Amino acid sequence: MKIGDTVRFLSEVGGGRVSGFKGKDIVLVEDEDGFEIPMLMSDVVVIDEEDEADRFTSGGSVGGSSNRGEYGAATYAPSGKPDGNAAGFASMGKSSGKSAVTSASPAVVAGSVAEGAVSLPGHDRLNLYLAFLPIEVKEMSQTNFEMYLVNDSNYFAQVLLMNAEGAGWHARFCGTLEPNSKLFVEEFDRTVLNDLERLCLQMIAWKQDKTFTLKPAVSSELRLDLTKFYKLHVFQPNEFFRDPNWTLPFVEDDKPLRSAFFEAGQVREALLTPKVKEADQPKPSKPKKKEPEGPLEVNLHIEELMDTTAGLSAGDMLMAQMNEFRRVMDENIKKPGQQIVFIHGKGEGVLRKNILQELKYRYKGCTAQDASFREYGFGATLVKVGANI
Repeated sequence: MKIGDTVRFLSEVGGGRVSGFKGKDIVLVEDEDGFEIPMLMSDVVVIDEEDEADRFTSGGSVGGSSNRGEYGAATYAPSGKPDGNAAGFASMGKSSGKSAVTSASPAVVAGSVAEGAVSLPGHDRLNLYLAFLPIEVKEMSQTNFEMYLVNDSNYFAQVLLMNAEGAGWHARFCGTLEPNSKLFVEEFDRTVLNDLERLCLQMIAWKQDKTFTLKPAVSSELRLDLTKFYKLHVFQPNEFFRDPNWTLPFVEDDKPLRSAFFEAGQVREALLTPKVKEADQPKPSKPKKKEPEGPLEVNLHIEELMDTTAGLSAGDMLMAQMNEFRRVMDENIKKPGQQIVFIHGKGEGVLRKNILQELKYRYKGCTAQDASFREYGFGATLVKVGANI
């Protein structure tokens, strides 16, 4: 390393040219704005001038301090995987402060996208994550959020991200993720949280200009617990982001959370396997009728669901309570006879009225009555899951 070399930082976003040295371990790096940044020599790496010129011509930037990154800016962080290899995550997409959806055309992959792809040893299994970053972490009750897709593998990934709308789906993003990269998808506020409760990601993966192990197409669904967007402790730094974030897996070690794909071999085997006549099959003994378990208690008081209610309106708190109610109902809707006690307090009866309304139109077949006065007073409703759900 000598004065004039172009370098890039390893532990954070940015880089520049070497302008001098301090002692044996410190190098002074001048960024594109003319500022000198002292860095440990172990935290910088000399990069090829031609590669750096290619990054500038394709819209990249050496400078910048935000870990969210600008178009083409690269950031590096330890992988956190068991093999202990260092993972370099190229940050794609721009955090502009506007509610927008960015997309990358698949046609770009054959050109400049493939040239800048980062390939790392031990990263040949598919790992794809969805991450949420609060913009103002100190104002959790009011802040907007940024959404990112993280591709922690050596494969290109063509992805389609959707959210459920009634019985159908709405496309939120379609584009290509480079290997070992993170891509900014959009910024959103709390008014769209209900739209994000059910998400689906479909993906195909490949390597550019080299042979690779074929990965099956993936369709993975994810249901979000929306109350966690109000809980500060849920958002923590990790190997992908230095800022507090909530990162959830869509695919881990080639295994989707909820797969909906079929390989040719599986289809062929299913078609060729002869069916066994019912008469030839041993009749299983009738299992003993399982008695329904005791009532499940769910406390819907707002202080049980959130760390703080500072800055929240009554409507925000009601929305969080109803989201928890729906989550519990959806988890138990296939358990006929299951009894659930929702503890909501007496108050003005707004929450209880919304619960009864939801049961009438969304969970038909379930019955509701006041829970035991001796145990819960007037502040609880007993719901019984019907057999005809």
